[in-house]
Amino acid sequence: MAKPRSQSKSKQPQAPSGSDGRAGLGGGMILSLTVLICLGLWWKFASEEDLSEKPLVVSQDASNAHLDLGDSSLPPASMDRLQQSDASVFAQYAGSSSCVDCHQEVFDKWQPSNHGMAERLPHPSVDQKAFEPSKSFDIGSVASQVSAEGESYRIQTQGVGRTNRLHAVERVIGHDPLRQFLVDQGKGRMQAVDLSWDPHQQDWFNVYGEEDRAAGEWGHWTGRGMNWNSMCAGCHNTRLRKNYDASSDSYHTTMAEMSVGCESCHGPLKKHVEFYRNPPPGESPPEVPLGKRDADQVLHTCGSCHSRRTELTGDFAPGEPFLDHYSLVVPDASDIYYPDGQVREENYVFTSFLSSRMHHAGVHCLDCHDPHSNKTILPGNALCMRCHSGGYPGSPVIQPDQHMFHPNETPGGRCVDCHMPQTTYMQRHPRRDHGFTIPDPLLTQELGVPNACNRCHEDQTTEWAIEATERWYGDRMDRPTRQRARWMAAARTSKEGSHRPMLAMLKDDQTTAFWKSVAARMLDIWWFEDEVSEALVEASRHEDALVRSQTAIAMGPAAQADHREVIAALERQLEDPIRSVRVNAAWSLRGEVRSGSLAGQELEHFLNLHLDQPSGQMQKGAFHLARGDLPEALKRYQKAVDWDPNSAPLRHELAVVCSMSGDAGRALKEMQEACRLDPEEGEYFYKLALAWNEMGNQQEVMRALEEAVRVDPGHSRAWYNLGLAQNGKGQKEEALKSLIRAESANPFDPEIPYARSTILLNLGRMEEARRVAERALQIQPGYSPALNLLGSMRGF
Repeated sequence: MAKPRSQSKSKQPQAPSGSDGRAGLGGGMILSLTVLICLGLWWKFASEEDLSEKPLVVSQDASNAHLDLGDSSLPPASMDRLQQSDASVFAQYAGSSSCVDCHQEVFDKWQPSNHGMAERLPHPSVDQKAFEPSKSFDIGSVASQVSAEGESYRIQTQGVGRTNRLHAVERVIGHDPLRQFLVDQGKGRMQAVDLSWDPHQQDWFNVYGEEDRAAGEWGHWTGRGMNWNSMCAGCHNTRLRKNYDASSDSYHTTMAEMSVGCESCHGPLKKHVEFYRNPPPGESPPEVPLGKRDADQVLHTCGSCHSRRTELTGDFAPGEPFLDHYSLVVPDASDIYYPDGQVREENYVFTSFLSSRMHHAGVHCLDCHDPHSNKTILPGNALCMRCHSGGYPGSPVIQPDQHMFHPNETPGGRCVDCHMPQTTYMQRHPRRDHGFTIPDPLLTQELGVPNACNRCHEDQTTEWAIEATERWYGDRMDRPTRQRARWMAAARTSKEGSHRPMLAMLKDDQTTAFWKSVAARMLDIWWFEDEVSEALVEASRHEDALVRSQTAIAMGPAAQADHREVIAALERQLEDPIRSVRVNAAWSLRGEVRSGSLAGQELEHFLNLHLDQPSGQMQKGAFHLARGDLPEALKRYQKAVDWDPNSAPLRHELAVVCSMSGDAGRALKEMQEACRLDPEEGEYFYKLALAWNEMGNQQEVMRALEEAVRVDPGHSRAWYNLGLAQNGKGQKEEALKSLIRAESANPFDPEIPYARSTILLNLGRMEEARRVAERALQIQPGYSPALNLLGSMRGF
């Protein structure tokens, strides 16, 4: 998997101090007509951020009762189980070679498959062509050479220190359509070189294309973003244990078997093998985790690797609940997924499948895929027509000649071309979207969502595709999924009223549990609305674990604001039967959760599991910050930046802690660097203005605020503070214009019209001042500054 240059691509979600979701100005401070920007107080509130890869989990739709990925009837992985020694765990495994005597046919299908070849030692039968004869080539600014020395292989390329070095190939990961090579970098650390071999085109290429990454970047092949122990090993091997030692920054990674062996999916089988090699008279054979071929458990197991997810335990075993071990990235306020649910980044397939109508109808992985050969069980359209020819209850019957408008089994005449469009990752790896979405060119025009028509017909316009689909399908194009995509896109803007469709989705009995969970997550910045907080508290009791888990995340900002009903709901979730719910609730209550409690132990285990990555150090720092340990928090944030110096979000978070520790100069330096690294993020310029204010440089405050609103015209707090700054410099009319822009961006904050009313009052524009002050009371009845202002005006 090729990683981005920096681990953190966007700023951390933050607990809002207003409906626009941005951190507030000092939290409840009384406005004046001078620039009152209290950086220290702002840092305090801003530090209550969410996790960058916090436990986001998934479960089957509640209305689909035959499956729940958080099924608590499955045995959970206890903390004691997680602390078993490697030797005692691996002693339960027999190895794939022990299966061949009884299962020759499936073994022969598995052995040459992408699972069987997921990771291996180099071997001349498959690797000689790549390295012999030796080859030299330039990609970007880097000159590289590959060569063979007998049955050993070498790669000479730019490494640590930006010097070309010779690296011995220790292992190969991946098989088809590309192969990557692992080299030893010391201290148990293995790295995946960016130079890869394409066995089809018989050539070398760089998985980053022409990005020309440099040593020192998190995403360079020598960086932590391409570290095998943390990023690759778990899904390329059987029952892997990472065994990271934080004190020495080293690994002692072990596994039951190299590659994705039989026991990766079937679970430990030593007792099974021993029984059938020498069956004890009169005894029943031991059970195996997937022996009954339970489709739900199979989905748990497939999802453990075929997903973009964060590990909670680092020790999944087949037959255990998915949600007791993993969190899953789902569509949220970021752009990881398109608003209609299509994949945008390298998200693999699991979340998309769970969001689909196929999954909701009861389709499972093995209905289409042979788990041993990794191939589909039927070719082409025949696979889809197994169900869509009337043979599956409730499945729409498709007449291909009337539905496709393309010749059968030609481009555009294959079901997957339209409903499972491909995105190519790592330059050579096309993967199909498993959301089974319907191409909608109108959403391309409105929201920039890609459509399958123009993916193929690149020479045609979006308008051409709209006209064609409307002509062919008419009113059927205006389906509920189109409206849902519009709602998702609007909710990502945090504009006035954009939360209401999300609230309706969460409450609607017809909405699947997957999309309820997405709706709950999208409501986090609207927690201050009574109807929203009440709905989240209610959803925290939902029968589906995904909904409960996402709700635990969404209630975090309300908990940080001391919302008592929300805190009570989260405390109840600390006892939830599903680990991911408990961990999310513990994170939302991280300042108070008891370290000795089950949820507290699980949260700490999760945080410690990821200390080998910058985001893990930042998360642990946020944990210490919430518990009042500022020195330890500062140490963690600094290490995160040291490991990923090109991450603007990490620089931003470090600036927060530096300011809290009283080091205003260092906070300013980090914010300047964040702005340099990401000059298109208005929030960073806004925080830079706060930092300059703490240094007493009002000219730079104005400059930074002006840049913030230029980059992000919808940043209400930047407009608000710019208005205050302009008023302080006597620029009254400019100040009024800026405050109008602030209120337009965030019409729910009474401070903004109140500030405008005070300026109007000073200008002698009494009626305007009265009207605007009344606007503040419309937003928040009983808002005392506006009441006092109106009271003072009664004599005029």
